[in-house]
Amino acid sequence: MSIRVTHAHGDHIAVTAAGGTEILRYVYRPDPDAFESRKPYAHPVRTLAGHTVTGYRPSDHRWHKGLQMTASHLSGQNFWGGNCYVHGQGYLALPERVGSMRHDGFTDLTVEEDRLAFTEELTWVENGGEEWAREVRGLTVHSVDEEAGAWALDWSIRLTNIRAEPLRFGSPTTEGREMAGYTGLQWRGPRDFTGGTAFAPDADAEKLMGSQGPWLAYTTEHDDVDGHSTLVFAHAPENLDAVHESHWFVRSEPIPTVAFSWAFFEEFELAPGESFGYRYRVVFADGAWDRERVAAHLEGLPW
Repeated sequence: MSIRVTHAHGDHIAVTAAGGTEILRYVYRPDPDAFESRKPYAHPVRTLAGHTVTGYRPSDHRWHKGLQMTASHLSGQNFWGGNCYVHGQGYLALPERVGSMRHDGFTDLTVEEDRLAFTEELTWVENGGEEWAREVRGLTVHSVDEEAGAWALDWSIRLTNIRAEPLRFGSPTTEGREMAGYTGLQWRGPRDFTGGTAFAPDADAEKLMGSQGPWLAYTTEHDDVDGHSTLVFAHAPENLDAVHESHWFVRSEPIPTVAFSWAFFEEFELAPGESFGYRYRVVFADGAWDRERVAAHLEGLPW
């Protein structure tokens, strides 16, 4: 299935499927509110049928913006946005701790009939203006399949410490809050995903928080329109053998969210000049998919 790509320079890149639905908008202009941690994000994201499957600035967490790369605890700074968790005091508004991710440019942008791939360079900047890390980010839209009612987005990160001292990556759980280890690539769903159903290859929702596995799916029935959508979050094979092990952060209540957490239970350090990388895949599908259909579809999408 063919796609059309438009680039509003300085603002966003959008992908539209052959049927006329804009399925992805990647926004890289700086956000106006520094407290929400200025950084690029993907929103709105839609299925091929036109159902919106990302939420933007919900009333409960204004800093949740579609699909975005985050770091909730990084050497005392917050690259997630919003309140900071402080053990013994709870969540506090500490704007002086909120960092940002600066878009520095695109080094590659390739458009084919049914595929978009681009490479973006970013700098992670702490609140005082010091540059802490360089990121090379890759996004690829592919496998736009009208018959399956699904398309896929690959998102990669390569992060290098450019400080003279180690960067310490953690989460609210490493700071003392049980089972709240969110950090890394995070998806926030729209309101009608609240109360949706999450499952993994061999586990149901009640066993998913803090678990590990190659993929996790989340399905819901929409408001306003008759129909369901399913999102599938998948690790590239090498992620499961990474030095910094990943765990799922997933909630359907009180808010719908999934994160590929790289520091759920344990803090880790990135030495000066050192790098780490991950590759992720998210499939956006129409319909209520079950385990068998998810597994079969992923099997047909080689890395």
